[in-house]
Amino acid sequence: MAEMVDSKLDRVRDHTARRVNQEIDAKIANNIRLYSTQSDDMLTQRIRDLETEWDMERILEVNASTLAFIGTLLGAFVNHWFLVIPVFVTAFLFLHGTQGWCPPVPMFRRMGKRTRSEIDAEKFGMKALRGDFEGLAYRANRELHADRVIEAIARRG
Repeated sequence: MAEMVDSKLDRVRDHTARRVNQEIDAKIANNIRLYSTQSDDMLTQRIRDLETEWDMERILEVNASTLAFIGTLLGAFVNHWFLVIPVFVTAFLFLHGTQGWCPPVPMFRRMGKRTRSEIDAEKFGMKALRGDFEGLAYRANRELHADRVIEAIARRG
């Protein structure tokens, strides 16, 4: 199966192990197949869920800011050596901002955390199944056309 999202266009995917990307892509394809048997209401709910799913950027930003804040407070009120925490956190954010990789990324990716482009690929598939895009799916028998939708997503990358 072709990649759901082109790794050359997604720096996090580009720095993620191929096996992990394949697992994430398989999850997207499996979700599309699963939801191909569901009602429009279920597809709409899944789309809403995807729109609120936290992507890698948000996860990294929230975790980094939390650690930096805690490290700063501990450094100010407990022991100045805790200030090393925000130093490392900001260095990790710099690495991520410039290269799309930092030490926490592989752990989050193995946990199945996805990039915005991966989430959007699944959302595109759900919308296609729902019939939002003419010619990509047939409302009469979505299940038969789930593979066609998956192929369309893979080709757009």
